[in-house]
Amino acid sequence: MAKLENFARAGYLARAIVYFLLGYLTFATSQAEGTASVLEEIRELPAGTIVLAVTGIGLAGYGFFRIYGALIDIQDDGDGAKGIGKRCGHVASGIAHLILTYLAFKLAFMGGSSGGNGSQEATQTVLSFPGGRIVIALVGAGFLLAGLNQGVKAATAKFRKLLDPDVPHWGIWMGRVGYAARAVVFFVLGWHLLTSAWAENADNIGFQAAVQSLRDTPWLYNAVALGLLVFGLFSLIMARYRTIRDGSLKERIRQGKIWLMS
Repeated sequence: MAKLENFARAGYLARAIVYFLLGYLTFATSQAEGTASVLEEIRELPAGTIVLAVTGIGLAGYGFFRIYGALIDIQDDGDGAKGIGKRCGHVASGIAHLILTYLAFKLAFMGGSSGGNGSQEATQTVLSFPGGRIVIALVGAGFLLAGLNQGVKAATAKFRKLLDPDVPHWGIWMGRVGYAARAVVFFVLGWHLLTSAWAENADNIGFQAAVQSLRDTPWLYNAVALGLLVFGLFSLIMARYRTIRDGSLKERIRQGKIWLMS
């Protein structure tokens, strides 16, 4: 089986492409992009179909890395409540990137649209179910916690422990800027979900809508756009300097560190 490291590094390269273009286009056009809509922009580039397919492969690798890494507890988060919460977050991130993989391959080989309003449609569907408001409120709270986590990373640079000791100092600052931008977006997205649950209205839901809502505060909108661009560049740093411990699922089960199977 291919090394886990190969999946991870390919994934970070794909994430770099997505976030760099997301931030650049959001800043340059004053029209917010989302992680799904930016895939359509990639397709319009010279040799865009090839670039999109390669990006999809990388996103698939990253999705696999996040899910498998959570299973083997690659970051030694543990099986306590906090550790399980973190590992569930890694799994959710992996699933989200696999969905982006599907969209990338769909655009590359089947054409059509990425379906940028999918988040609103999904939210409205959930709201129509009994107890749907509670589900959306919980998801919103989850995004607020994710935003808090991103903010902590920006403030403390605790992500540095995942990188080689020889990572350039300016690379750490790029990470802090990028995580700060993501913190803002996640906070706004979480707040939108909570207000949607309260009003039973799914308008303005999704990553793209969260960024677009910042346009009323131009300096913040531009700062977040540039921060997302920087996060794309930081993903290149992660691709180069991330320390990745290849682990065996069987070995981690034997060590009693696979909480999903214990």
